[in-house]
Amino acid sequence: MNYAHYIKEIGRGAHGSRDLSIEDADQLYAAMLDGGVPDLELGAISLALRMKTESVTELIGFYNAVSMRLHRLEVPDGKPRPVVIPTYNGTRQQPNLMPLIALELERFGVPVLMHGALDGGGRSASAYVLRELGVLPCATLGQAQQALDAGRVTFVPTAVLSPGLAELLALRSRLGVRNSAHTLAKLIDPFGGAGVRMVGVTHPDYLQKLREFFAATGERALLMRGTEGEAFANPRKRPRIEFHEAGECTVLFEEERMATAVDTCDMDVKATAAWIGKALRGAVPLPMPIVNQLACCLYCSRYAEDFNQAKAIVALETCGAATA
Repeated sequence: MNYAHYIKEIGRGAHGSRDLSIEDADQLYAAMLDGGVPDLELGAISLALRMKTESVTELIGFYNAVSMRLHRLEVPDGKPRPVVIPTYNGTRQQPNLMPLIALELERFGVPVLMHGALDGGGRSASAYVLRELGVLPCATLGQAQQALDAGRVTFVPTAVLSPGLAELLALRSRLGVRNSAHTLAKLIDPFGGAGVRMVGVTHPDYLQKLREFFAATGERALLMRGTEGEAFANPRKRPRIEFHEAGECTVLFEEERMATAVDTCDMDVKATAAWIGKALRGAVPLPMPIVNQLACCLYCSRYAEDFNQAKAIVALETCGAATA
């Protein structure tokens, strides 16, 4: 493969570069995932895409390549749609409540697959908080399937689902910056399109780009402005939460700042896990944005027949917290 051709197209900066076609993007990213691109060219391609940013067309091609190389899991029989939660960022400025969403969904009987990094890189990673709560990572696909079938929150390192994607994510430690793999990791669905992705985005430009991606592909996802990049609603400011399915976008909640501050917990992993334990027992109230997000998950997973029913169920089961 002539990698210089691709680099020439995408490597002329933000204004001089040209976008790859879906077919070229698929072919290029397939080679990257398969480990066939030499280090020099791989670094050049990664940085060129970082400088110009991926187009929607390129994201579709990259996503197609990842999907063809993604190990699959089965939806547990008789269960709602599984909720797929990418967790790669961790938090630095506030508690990481991503595990709270997952464990609350477990209580409702909704299958939950979390995938992401084992190392927080100085941040409060979901893997750390889950470990404090007794949820250990699955080392194999078989272990993951068993956990899903047993109705437990399932956490899987990226390398178990896609070794090639994990290798591209690891380039960050060598290059010092993120690359396209960090966006693609948020889009994967090991259930072959049967799951509901929960996608949290940091930058507004990427919110619009992913809206266009979901509109073009018809993939199913809950899309929102993430909390430090994690896909849970900020306890102090509920983000706009959109449901994308079959090319259509439905706004489930608009953005709203909370009238009162939320008393959660310290940043420390142990303190976060302890607070989540109290929240699961009903000893402390859930932040309203988290309650809202749970209602979205119940609706989109088909646990509830309609959105109003989903809001009512969550309100009843979380000590009557308001959902509107």
